[in-house]
Amino acid sequence: MQVLRHEEFEEGCKASCNGPYDGKWSKTMVGFGPEDDHFVMELTYNYGISTYKMGNDFIGITIRSKECLERAAANDWPILTSDSKKYLECPGGYKFFIEEEPQPRDSDPVVKIALASSNLDRSLKFWNELLQMKIYEKKDNMALLGFADNQAKLCLIDIGGSVDHAKAFGRIAFSCPAKGLPAIQAKMDETGNTVLTRLVSLDTPGKATVQVVILADPDGHEICFVGDEAFRELSKVDPKGDALLTEAMENDKSDEWFAQKGKGKGEA
Repeated sequence: MQVLRHEEFEEGCKASCNGPYDGKWSKTMVGFGPEDDHFVMELTYNYGISTYKMGNDFIGITIRSKECLERAAANDWPILTSDSKKYLECPGGYKFFIEEEPQPRDSDPVVKIALASSNLDRSLKFWNELLQMKIYEKKDNMALLGFADNQAKLCLIDIGGSVDHAKAFGRIAFSCPAKGLPAIQAKMDETGNTVLTRLVSLDTPGKATVQVVILADPDGHEICFVGDEAFRELSKVDPKGDALLTEAMENDKSDEWFAQKGKGKGEA
């Protein structure tokens, strides 16, 4: 994956993009290609937080790339196995399941993102009937959904119990025409579903201002819909992204600051 862009913020996001924290934070977008046609990860760093308690909500990301396993082996990174599936675990504890096939060059290597469900039928009513995601596959305790054939899919897995988001939860985001955002919000209101953040404009210093509506599904998974027109401007690959991230890490003195105060960073 490559760094697509890196942005620094002096105070917490009014849409809780960095979680329920008010202090300085940053976000780094990483992926196998531009955000226009790839599923990418947003890595959020809160300068005052050292660790986050993980729940059972995020099951993992599946990537088609035998080359990932080859690089892991070359760098002595542990290659783990679960139900005969090989996966890598990042330092934060998130799992990346690897399909042992050549990494595609003309499409996104990210195959699917798996989230936990406490009741699959209820989840499908929300994602399929309300959000209009197409069901590509359904069997036993699993359903595979998506908005388009050539995009990464959402995999919902019924875990047979409650979903715990703990403190390490994130959200999944989709772009859509900005004029459609009020209708999405209205549909949630009409059907009694949760709108976490009502239609709001979010600023990024020196970049485009985007409009978002943030929802929650029946299990509390956060879903952000962002206006596509401004997002395409905001999400352009920044050739300086990697350098900006490196500079930010080199200038991060937060550990030293907390040490001088006689305490460590907070744990979430």
